Amino acid sequence: MQVGVGAGALTYHSMAGIIRRYCHPLPKISAGTLTMIRITELSLPLDHPESALRQAILQRLKLADDELLDFTVFKRSYDARKKNTEITFVYIIDLDTRDNEAVLARFADDTHIKTAPDTAYYPVAQAPADLTECPLVVGFGPCGLFAALTLAQMGFKPIVLERGREVRQRTKDTWALWRQNTLNTESNVQFGEGGAGLFSDGKLYSQVKDPKFYGRKVMQEFVRAGAPDEILFVNKPHIGTFRLTGIVAKMREEIIELGGEIRFESRVTDLLLDNQSVRGVVLADGTELLSRHVVLALGHSARDTFRMLHRHEVFIEPKPFAIGFRIEHPQSLIDRARLGKYAGHPELGAADYKLIHHAKNGRAVYSFCMCPGGTVVAATSEEGRVVTNGMSQYSRNERNANSGIVVGINPEQDYPGGPLAGIELQERLEEIAYKLGGCDYRAPAQLVGDFLRGKPSTALGEVEPSYKPGVQLCDLADALPDYVIDAVREALPAFGKKIRGFDRDDAILTGIESRTSSPIRITRDAESFQSLNTRGLYPAGEGAGYAGGILSAGIDGIKVAEAVALAMLQEQGAQTA
Repeated sequence: MQVGVGAGALTYHSMAGIIRRYCHPLPKISAGTLTMIRITELSLPLDHPESALRQAILQRLKLADDELLDFTVFKRSYDARKKNTEITFVYIIDLDTRDNEAVLARFADDTHIKTAPDTAYYPVAQAPADLTECPLVVGFGPCGLFAALTLAQMGFKPIVLERGREVRQRTKDTWALWRQNTLNTESNVQFGEGGAGLFSDGKLYSQVKDPKFYGRKVMQEFVRAGAPDEILFVNKPHIGTFRLTGIVAKMREEIIELGGEIRFESRVTDLLLDNQSVRGVVLADGTELLSRHVVLALGHSARDTFRMLHRHEVFIEPKPFAIGFRIEHPQSLIDRARLGKYAGHPELGAADYKLIHHAKNGRAVYSFCMCPGGTVVAATSEEGRVVTNGMSQYSRNERNANSGIVVGINPEQDYPGGPLAGIELQERLEEIAYKLGGCDYRAPAQLVGDFLRGKPSTALGEVEPSYKPGVQLCDLADALPDYVIDAVREALPAFGKKIRGFDRDDAILTGIESRTSSPIRITRDAESFQSLNTRGLYPAGEGAGYAGGILSAGIDGIKVAEAVALAMLQEQGAQTA
């Protein structure tokens, strides 16, 4: 592969072209066979020409030009530790030479030159032609989407039940809240095709362990459906809301083409159980659907469904989550702090941050779901409650940066009282925020300087809040428990020492961020992926407490789909025998 003609800088667009042509799945590893070679920690200047990458590989491996047959960029990140002198790109490269085995032997002691892992996806099963039942997938967020897609690709013809609407109608319903203060409780930021991740930054990175490279399948499926090729190699990939809508719709079409079925506005209100084994579900209109395999891919806001499961004694336990506020700064402030003289460089885009502070009262305060060049959005799904979230488009070119500044809480200390106590705490706090905001879905807000001094805000500074339908200035000390307020007040000046200007007086805090993750876990068996005490029920994704974001939810959906497929094959084989 000849990379680069001329001396132009390597841009997202030129690199995306390289990835489109050469980022193919690696062949499966067989005994005694070497696949491609992987080089890690290959550094080049930020503005290097395209041809420099090939030359760097040749130099690193001490090869002649004709010995390098092919290469692909697996990952590209940047090192900004010397942001005021030089930022460098850092690459992971997969490649082929005329003699991979000899090259690997020559660099046997070099930890940065190894055999490239096999990242291709291989289905674990194929549905028989005489399949006797269809699995049900409840919820069509990232987890339900990938569970259904994976099942459909294996021939299992899933039936998806989504309480909200299809993505384009859902978008209209969501804008009605943002622009007209009109809430549709079944079609909003939380409910509908694409799930809560649709109205977010579209981040596609996670810290979950992924030894089988399910995350690579998630990325490749998004690209096949129209996502930009660069998500396959940039270090912190994102898609953005507007692009996600079309991508999700195309993936839905594939599921249908493969024999699956998608039913919107189909809220599951009950389970059909026989001796604590699932035999189907009941919809809000009374329809009964029978299946002994139900994937429960709920979002973290399906509180009515959580209560129904608790009523049926499905095993649920409370889990820690976090509560706090959204904070907004000018994006230019974050860019300067993080990128120094390279702020605004087109190859780096809008800068992000990740912060944590351990407060004196024992609480961890940390940034959550940071959205560069984005907006704060209304994210409630229930009347009489206010919830905030962050969102960015693919361009990330809005004026402000925002993130959650949240405090970790736990059931033993902060909300004892059973598995649903965390939900009840969220509801109480969201109702307080609704009243502080004026009872019309405006959000309560306060300038950081006033918050630190403990006095209500009465006027804005230079930072304009992006939240729609608007904010009501007030004293946010009334919005959350004292231990949260105290911890955030301590953390903000500490964050200001890490990012100059983070605690500037006119930065905006908007409340409340209460749905950082599910407050429960619908605990499942580690091997079968079924509920601990309800056979045939497969808790999955963020609402069940097994994911936190688009990528991890998609990964979990694939895992659960595989478990369902294998269970169905085993059961059908036993019946046949």
